[in-house]
Amino acid sequence: MNDNLKKIQLRNHKLLATGLFLLMAVTFVVMTILEKKNSAHWIGYIRAFSEAAMVGALADWFAVTALFHHPLGLKIPHTNLIEKSKAKIGDNLGSFVVSNFLSPQNIRPYILKLKVSGFLGDWLQKEKNSETLVYNLSEIILDIVNKLEDEAVVKFIANKAKEMSDDLKINQILGNGIEYILQKNDHQKLITNLSSQIKNYVLENHEMVRERVKKESYKLVPSFVDEKIAEKITSGLSSYFEEVENDQNHSLRNEITQKILDFSKDLKVNPKYEADFNALKEDFLQPEKVKQYAQDIWNSLKKTLIDELNTEQSSLKNYVRKNLTEFSENLRKDENLQHKIDHWIRVTAYKYILRNTNKFGELISETVGNWQGKELSQKLELEVGKDLQFIRINGTLVGGLVGLIIYTIAHFFI
Repeated sequence: MNDNLKKIQLRNHKLLATGLFLLMAVTFVVMTILEKKNSAHWIGYIRAFSEAAMVGALADWFAVTALFHHPLGLKIPHTNLIEKSKAKIGDNLGSFVVSNFLSPQNIRPYILKLKVSGFLGDWLQKEKNSETLVYNLSEIILDIVNKLEDEAVVKFIANKAKEMSDDLKINQILGNGIEYILQKNDHQKLITNLSSQIKNYVLENHEMVRERVKKESYKLVPSFVDEKIAEKITSGLSSYFEEVENDQNHSLRNEITQKILDFSKDLKVNPKYEADFNALKEDFLQPEKVKQYAQDIWNSLKKTLIDELNTEQSSLKNYVRKNLTEFSENLRKDENLQHKIDHWIRVTAYKYILRNTNKFGELISETVGNWQGKELSQKLELEVGKDLQFIRINGTLVGGLVGLIIYTIAHFFI
């Protein structure tokens, strides 16, 4: 109901109460005049009723009016109570709401009825809603990205990179990485591949081996002997590396593994390696270079984000759509997920409300306290003034009846 309608209703009820008072006043005057000319008993009863009704009407008019205004503009003590007591009213109203509406026993039943997951799942299931969400999220993120100061972001990235690099021990990372590869036995693939490459290289370069043997042999040694030696060397080497290639437990493999393991341990504890890598790190991460790296990273990231967010069917938006669809399906069908989400929302809402009940009271108190006294008085009068006019009407009628009873008792018994 708007304020204009409330004002009309208030005015109408005031006119009704005032009209009843005026009716009693006219009745009293008429009966008083008539009583002087006529000695009928009924005139006295009507006169007594109207007289007491006027007193009751005036008394209740004064009481109701004193709540919101100074009666007849006269600044009588303890009148215009709402305007004068707005601070106290705000405090009391805030305390009343907190005590009677925001107590644990009152809010718990409503909190337990909260079931957001089902509503959210149904809402996201509608394509229009999910598209609206994707659009709004894109607009928000795009606005944030565009408002970010490039220099500040670059400085932040550079500082974080510097902080991370200060504690970065490259020798430890490499050593741990090598040990991880050994634990997974992934280095065996490399040994197998190298063995195969060496075997093939020896077989493909038999002529080079023969020439090398011939060059290093004595001149008195016949050439067929050199040929035989070269053939043996080629055959022996190729056979050996073929064995290494095919035998996963070959002794050479174990020896290579142990050598790599020893190197990884030495890499982690030897100060020389740490110093060498630190020098390399310092050279690689000079302030100017770090700033340039950060600038390149941010420029690339910013451009990618802007392009993705501005393109309707971008990979990023399609990924978000896909996940929203899956999430909505899970919300609608996965009872365990529903329970977890609803439970979290209920617990969070319950804790938040209880933790901030005093703030709700303060909000009400401050809101009422910040209103102008006259404004508060007008607001309250619009809300309850119509009903208070019935006090005036009842006061008129009850006053008249009491006056009639008193008159009757006095007339017959005194």
